[in-house]
Amino acid sequence: MKKVLFTATVMDHIKAFHIPYINWLSKNNYKVDVACSRAEKLTNIHKVYKLSITRSPYRLKNLKAFYELKEIINTNNYDIIHCHTPMASVLTRLVAIKNKERDTKIIYTAHGFHFFKGSPLKNWLLYYPIEKILSNFTDVLITINKEDYHLAKENFKADKIEYINGIGLNTEFFKETKVNKKLKMDELKIPERKRILLSIGELNKNKNHASVIKALSNIDNNDFYYIICGKGKLKNYLLNLIKELNLKDKVKLLGYRNDINEILQISDIYIHPSFREGLPVSVMEAMASGLPVIASEIRGNIDLIEEDDYLINPSNIEEISSIINDLLKKDRNSLKKIGSCNIEKIKKYDIKNTLKEMVKIYKENS
Repeated sequence: MKKVLFTATVMDHIKAFHIPYINWLSKNNYKVDVACSRAEKLTNIHKVYKLSITRSPYRLKNLKAFYELKEIINTNNYDIIHCHTPMASVLTRLVAIKNKERDTKIIYTAHGFHFFKGSPLKNWLLYYPIEKILSNFTDVLITINKEDYHLAKENFKADKIEYINGIGLNTEFFKETKVNKKLKMDELKIPERKRILLSIGELNKNKNHASVIKALSNIDNNDFYYIICGKGKLKNYLLNLIKELNLKDKVKLLGYRNDINEILQISDIYIHPSFREGLPVSVMEAMASGLPVIASEIRGNIDLIEEDDYLINPSNIEEISSIINDLLKKDRNSLKKIGSCNIEKIKKYDIKNTLKEMVKIYKENS
C-alpha cells in the first residue's frame, strides 16, 4: 500500500478543500496521513499529526514545526507528499531537500501566490525568492489560476508545472438547494420584497467589505439589504462604519454561517470586492447558485468573471455604486438570466472534473 502525506497550516484548509481527494486516495489503496496545526480524526485518514505551525513566517514556533515534520517524514517513508498553504509548503519542501534519496514525490498546490500583479513590493522581496528556490525541490507545482500558472512556467524550475480548474466544487449541491424563501427571510429579519446583496468572507482588510458599504451610501434606493457572512477582526470597524453612514437598516453582519447554500438561494446579487485572491470559492458557489456576480478585477476573479460590466476597481467607490445601482434597476427575471449563464460557466470547475485532473497527477507520481 502506497503512503501519502498531506500538509497544511490549519486543519480547516484540509477539511474545506481536500476531503474528496483524500477519499479517492483511501479507496484506491493509498494510506493517507495529514500533518497540520490541529489533530482531528477524520474518515479515510490513517493518522493526523499535530504540528507547532503558524501562518506567520516570523514565528519561532515554525522552527519547532520543521523538526516535527522532519521526524514524521523520516519515520514514514512516504511515496507522495502533497503540501498546501504557504508556511506548510515551505517547511515541507525544506525537509524534503534532505530526503530526495528516498524518491518521495513532492506535489505543491499553490492556492494563490502572495506575489502577483499589483501586490506590495515587500511580497515580491520576501515570498518570490523563497518560492523560486524551493521550486527546484518540487516535483509537481499545481496552480489554480492563469496568472500564477504563467508566472511559474516562466520563472520556476519545478519538474512539472500544472494548471487545474481550482480545487473542485460540488456545483450540483448549490444549484439544486431548495429553500423556503419566506421562512429564511423571516429568520434573517429581512422583508420578503427586498433585494438581497450578498458578500461572503472574513471581516478583514483584504476582503474589503468596507468599500461596498461606502458605495451603498451613495445609492438612492431603499429596495435592498446588504448581508455579509463571515467573522473577523474588523467587525467593530464595519459596525461603526454602517452606523456612521446611516445604513443600519440596510446592512447586516451575519457572522459565520452553516447555511451559505440557502442564503445564496434567497440572494439576488453577489459582490466580491477583495484585493487579493487565488481562485475564490465563494464566487464559484455564487455562480453555481445562479447569481450575477460583481467582483474586483484581480487575479482569480478574472478567471471566473468574463464580463467587463461586472468587474470593478475595488478601491473605486463611485464605480462600485454605479454597477450595483445598474443591477438593482433590473427586474428579477433579468438577474436570473444573467445568473443562469454563470451556472453553465462554472461547470468546468466541478469536483468531478478537478478530481480527474488530480487523479492523473497522483497516478503519474506513484
